[in-house]
Amino acid sequence: MAQSRKETAWKKSRKFGDVKGGRVRPKLADKIFNRQHNFLPPCDNEQTPIFIVDNPSRDFYFPVSVAEIEEFLTQLPISHTEHLTHIWLRKMKKKEYEKEESHQGCFICGSGVNLIVLYPFPIDLQMNFGKKKPAERILKWYSAYEPKLIYKGGNWLLQWTKEGIKKYSNYKNRGENYADNYAYYWGHQLRTQYE
Repeated sequence: MAQSRKETAWKKSRKFGDVKGGRVRPKLADKIFNRQHNFLPPCDNEQTPIFIVDNPSRDFYFPVSVAEIEEFLTQLPISHTEHLTHIWLRKMKKKEYEKEESHQGCFICGSGVNLIVLYPFPIDLQMNFGKKKPAERILKWYSAYEPKLIYKGGNWLLQWTKEGIKKYSNYKNRGENYADNYAYYWGHQLRTQYE
């Protein structure tokens, strides 16, 4: 059923998550509810999470397998994973990867779906930062996985090993539970407010 402009006029100046006047909760900075998906929530008897595995383009591969992800999930508390509905190993084209805003993974929440998206990594194991040298904070973030910073063909690259990128992709080897705790805490807060 189509709505007239008058019926939807209030949407013009608002984005989902904004709170205008009489603030009840803060705007969600990471915009997890603005990210698009076309998945249906799982049926009551369907085993979750549901894995969707794309065929990565020829220049990319997934550093972790479904079996490795499943094994990792069994090591987390059930309360951290019970609401997870889908895990998508999603194809990424080379042009998408080369954009500055490209990411290695994200979390999407909405319409009864709690989805983790993991993107592939280049087969040549090079993370390209372009003509500008990456900031020290970025190099420090990756330093635990021992990629080598190189300057090649006018671009700055991090050259990884297969072991290093697998370690980086696999949360159990990171030795940090900050992301898990963050996702669990805020996921619980959001479910409480939206259910």
